[in-house]
Amino acid sequence: MPANTTAPAADKPAKRKGRRARLILIALVLALVGGVGFGSYWSVSTVRASFPQTTGTIEFKGLAKPVDVKRDANGIPQIYADSDEDLFKAQGFVHAQDRFWEMDVRRHMTAGRLSEMFGAGSVETDAFLRTLGWRKVAQQEYDKVLSAETKKFLQAYADGVNAYLAGRDNKDISVEYAALGLTTDYKPEKWTPVDSVAWLKAMAWDLRGNMQDEIDRSLMTSRLSAQQIKDLYPDYPYELHQPVVRDGAVDPVSEKWDPEAEPSESESDSSSDTGSDASTGASGSASGADGQGAAGQGFESQLGQLSALSDSLDGIPALLGPNGDGIGSNSWVVSGKYTTTGKPLLANDPHLAPQLPSLWSQMGLHCREISAACSFDVAGYTFSGMPGVIIGHNEDIAWGFTNLGADVTDLYLEKISDAGYLSGSRTKPFTTREETIKIAGGGSRTILVRETEHGPLLSDRSDELTAVGKRAPVETKAPDRGEGYGVALKWTALDPGKSMDAVFKLNRAKDFQTFRAAAKDFEVPSQNLIYADAKGNIGYQAPGKIPVRAKGYDGSLPTPGWDPTSDWKKDPIPFDELPYEYNPKRGYIVTANQAVVDAGEYPHLITKDYGYGSRSQRIDDLIESKIKDGGKVSTDDMRTMQMDNRSEVATLLTPHLLKIDISDPYVREAQKLLESWDYTQEPDSGAAAYFNAVWRNVLKLSFGDKLPKELRVKGECLNVRPADSTGPVDDLHRLVRECGQRDSETAQPDGGDRWYEVIRRLLKDETNEWWQSPPSRNEEGTTTRDELLKRAMVDARWELTAKLGKDVSTWSWGRLHQLTLKNQTLGTEGPGALQWVLNRGPWNLGGGEAAVNATGWNAAAGYDVIWVPSMRMVVNVGDWDKSRWINLTGASGHAYSEHYTDQTDKWAKGELLDWAYGEQAVQAATQDTLVLKPQG
Repeated sequence: MPANTTAPAADKPAKRKGRRARLILIALVLALVGGVGFGSYWSVSTVRASFPQTTGTIEFKGLAKPVDVKRDANGIPQIYADSDEDLFKAQGFVHAQDRFWEMDVRRHMTAGRLSEMFGAGSVETDAFLRTLGWRKVAQQEYDKVLSAETKKFLQAYADGVNAYLAGRDNKDISVEYAALGLTTDYKPEKWTPVDSVAWLKAMAWDLRGNMQDEIDRSLMTSRLSAQQIKDLYPDYPYELHQPVVRDGAVDPVSEKWDPEAEPSESESDSSSDTGSDASTGASGSASGADGQGAAGQGFESQLGQLSALSDSLDGIPALLGPNGDGIGSNSWVVSGKYTTTGKPLLANDPHLAPQLPSLWSQMGLHCREISAACSFDVAGYTFSGMPGVIIGHNEDIAWGFTNLGADVTDLYLEKISDAGYLSGSRTKPFTTREETIKIAGGGSRTILVRETEHGPLLSDRSDELTAVGKRAPVETKAPDRGEGYGVALKWTALDPGKSMDAVFKLNRAKDFQTFRAAAKDFEVPSQNLIYADAKGNIGYQAPGKIPVRAKGYDGSLPTPGWDPTSDWKKDPIPFDELPYEYNPKRGYIVTANQAVVDAGEYPHLITKDYGYGSRSQRIDDLIESKIKDGGKVSTDDMRTMQMDNRSEVATLLTPHLLKIDISDPYVREAQKLLESWDYTQEPDSGAAAYFNAVWRNVLKLSFGDKLPKELRVKGECLNVRPADSTGPVDDLHRLVRECGQRDSETAQPDGGDRWYEVIRRLLKDETNEWWQSPPSRNEEGTTTRDELLKRAMVDARWELTAKLGKDVSTWSWGRLHQLTLKNQTLGTEGPGALQWVLNRGPWNLGGGEAAVNATGWNAAAGYDVIWVPSMRMVVNVGDWDKSRWINLTGASGHAYSEHYTDQTDKWAKGELLDWAYGEQAVQAATQDTLVLKPQG
């Protein structure tokens, strides 16, 4: 069952009971099929029936010439063909071999058809997705926008998927289908090109920017003052953390860079001569306590994980990861002037939700000879269900992605009635459509989708957005609120775009000009693209369809839809005016979700909700430390930087914690752990465990009781010291039991780098109101910074006593900070037997929040890892076969395959695999070869 799906309120008890019965049956079947009980030979053979054939020959209709599929010891495929169409047919076939269950679930999600697979529990999720209309927009893209060549490649890919499916029973595709078949007659249908295009909408949704922040800020106004909200959304610290673009850009058309020469002093910032109207940019937006035009206050940054999303919003599987503060990715590129290889080195590790199998599928796509008929020679990370390579390199260039975080969504408050919605002085009729949701086992549900000129009415599907409509601040001259306003979503991804065209252009780019030409079509989601080429050049481009808002609006709070002057401008920021860099003087480029440009020096508003730059600045500092005094960066240095565990929060707060006078010897034992700590968060570090527990309690005490109830989440019990205890606890089982019985509803920040910046600014103000916390059954209330820090240290001691034991010498961060990989459908809920069959782990990890090795956790819910570097790569530009890579899990989506999680142990240790690219290197690494031949 997909994670967090919900049923209509009136039917929930019955549906949950039925759903659990189905899951128990599926679990029993999977246990038998997997040989859990008896380990019989028949059971093992049944499981292996769905494993891919990796040797010998397979014929299928539609191929023009034979295609070779060569797999290495990790099952990673390299495909060799003589035409583009054959190459993508083979890619579709191989993706389906390894990952079709994942592909099938994904396309049902993007189309709002999960109920057809999983039953009534998915109806509300489907209704929300049908309202968004991802599939509808993808169809429009395919029909009207994408190039003929792209459509040809998409069709070839679909033909390859369907060639794999032809003649196969469910049990021959995956063990999940074998189980599902006992409770439904579901049969996978043929793959279509639009199934592939729709995946880009899911990708854009998870990387959409600050939609949740608009919701949170609106709800905060019910309890917090303008100044308090401003405290929680500090300005980006440009004085501490550098933006991406800072040295200026060289015109790639007119300038040729000599890797042996210094860049010229005449290089100028591309943003300095755009000639744009600054009144539409950040400087023209009302912000802070002065309000956002007609919509109320405007503030900075993200709250993300803090918010309790509505059932509808939370029910959408987070395919790419939680959307909130602290979540992002790392990428950086270093010029050959500063590397041991003499050519650029490029690193990338996107931070996404941990899932099994990993979101990424490693693959090489090679034409035996490059020609007009066969034009690809590219390798890297692909999405199963989509043709092409998303991140990687070809024979000329390498590239990486991180999330730009551009604000491409706005919530519009709409004054609605039965007749329509108010616009100026007249009421306009809704655009409506009916959507019928079919349900496995029989039955269906029809919903009405209503749209305004600003997009679909999400408040028709979301309780939380209905609350926003009742509470969001608006001007006093606004229409009578009555029972509230409707809330519509305006989002660039709901307009047909050309991002699929960009994938194929990027795969064949030869230089910075063709790289930028590809980026121009990458409209959604907006990403930071870094670049390096075999000639020694490095670069950066910010692509994306980024709206230009009306003067007085900055997207930080919902916008009044009845005001015609609040609409976005017709055209987005022109691509030629988006930030880029080419061979900057400093010799390297870092992107880790920080500000792209200094808002005071750039005429457009990209977002007010960047990440706060702690990761990016740490990477910047690590590079500078290597290249100072003539030093060089090696491939292994790049890998080591990716695994950097240093806690920037700890460097800030630990000196204050060590100054606190702790008289209780039991707590003093824990404090001593911090005295010689170097702030690194290794899995075996007791100091890291204690510090993170203190940090969690600092956040809880500072902010936990001050936020509105809509932003409260169910978290673990934090203050675990029993009321009748005054010293060390002997009965730890009783301690844990008391904690579990206590009401654990609390408002709790997520702990990401925005909270690092909030606390950093508060530290000097020792009597600030945020340091006040109420008394508990065990402790007095606090009124000053040091009183709150002391109480957090006491509470953390008791919390870890419950979790890790009384002896502090046995504590370790990894025992708290664990990763469990879960199958994103049948492995996310249900009886333990089902989860045992499909899920793997736990792994004890280092790293943490606001660290380069960003194994994120949510302070509201505990220390378990909730987002990770989903892959890591270090590209040795020009000498491609010396590049290195790793995936979170493995090549296969089959639960009992040897390649299900065969890369995870190495990933957890920070190890990388050899990445063969050239034909000789691939042949040397090949263990299995499958030949796909034309039928007959």
